[in-house]
Amino acid sequence: MYKKLFIPGPTDVDPRVLEKMATPMIGHRTKEATELQKSISEKMQKLMYTDDTILLSTSSGTGLMEGSIRSCTRKRAAVFSVGAFGNRWHQLATANNVPADIFKSEPGQPTTPEMVDEVLKTGKYDVVTVTHNETSSGVVNPCKEIGDVIRKYDDVLYLVDAVSSLGGDKVEVDAWGIDCCITSTQKCLALPPGLSLCSISDRALKAAEQVENRGYYLDILRLYKRVAKDFQYPSTPSLSHMFALDYQLDRIMEEGPENRFARHKKLADKVRAWALKHFGLFAAEGYRSNTVTCISTPPGFVFSEQLSKPMLERGYRLGGGYGDFKSTTFRIATMGELQEETLDEVIAAMNEILGLEA
Repeated sequence: MYKKLFIPGPTDVDPRVLEKMATPMIGHRTKEATELQKSISEKMQKLMYTDDTILLSTSSGTGLMEGSIRSCTRKRAAVFSVGAFGNRWHQLATANNVPADIFKSEPGQPTTPEMVDEVLKTGKYDVVTVTHNETSSGVVNPCKEIGDVIRKYDDVLYLVDAVSSLGGDKVEVDAWGIDCCITSTQKCLALPPGLSLCSISDRALKAAEQVENRGYYLDILRLYKRVAKDFQYPSTPSLSHMFALDYQLDRIMEEGPENRFARHKKLADKVRAWALKHFGLFAAEGYRSNTVTCISTPPGFVFSEQLSKPMLERGYRLGGGYGDFKSTTFRIATMGELQEETLDEVIAAMNEILGLEA
């Protein structure tokens, strides 16, 4: 039985987008492939509010996270974490022999500009990594304000994981001073998983030139040089994803990015109101994600048995807790193509299962 997805990725995909995955193959070194990638890049620049070059990788977002921190760190990376995916930046650095230190916020709390400033005052770091939207905790970080701090330090690059927010919440790459902003297809862009994208600044590219061992497949500079030449890639990309992404970006532009962001916020507001009435919210007020709500559970509440299993029987898949917060939270995602009437169905089903008032 098909389950409607309310997990923080992958998200449900419109059948018309899935059909585009079946577009007949073209040669990946042809003029048609160049035109396809150019079209994707120009639309992504609009969605990311940037003039920077867009790079593409046939990988999950973790691939470009690994490529960016390895390619851009000349001295040492300062990794700021508000959950499992912030921790992942540090794991990637360590696995690639990139010197890095991790700075964790208290559970449910954001990375603050003041935290970043204190760390950068030491002069030890030339890269800062931040998770814009942390799906394990439901925290959205103040990336604009953090970017304002980083601007004071000329040699420090700003790498942002926007995998679970871009396309569902506004991320202004240029205005926020982001040097590398990473996303992937299976969340707010509402495509199947398997493709990731990032913006890359001239500052980041110049830094990468100073790094000797950048790897191979995920070498950001290598990707850029081929894209700059002819909007193609050193290795064969997933053309099927590219056909679907090009089409989906047209649909996103037709809806209007601001309208899309407003829809995501309206849906998240509805989930938050329900959660505050019956449970609690894990993320601090003022720092709550518009794409995934992390809900605190009371002692003795067993999500898997009391809510997840009966919701699955009705055709809805919710998200359990993740990482350090696995046993004390559950999550409801409001990403991609979700419409209000479908969310209303989910809330009504949860109320009935739990015996709650509407």
